[in-house]
Amino acid sequence: MTRGNQRELARAKNAKKNNEHGKGKRGDDGLSAAARKQRDAEIMQQKQKKANEGGKEETKSK
Repeated sequence: MTRGNQRELARAKNAKKNNEHGKGKRGDDGLSAAARKQRDAEIMQQKQKKANEGGKEETKSK
């Protein structure tokens, strides 16, 4: 039982860390679920467009 205190300290430290980070929750951005979904869709479309443009340039140079 020499490690009992160490385990308790590690549990307390881990509990404090989990409470601070919110376990994967994002900050409140003030958007509804539908608005957030629309914003994310626009971001993904921009990323896809950029990836497609980058792919076309690589095929031209070969």
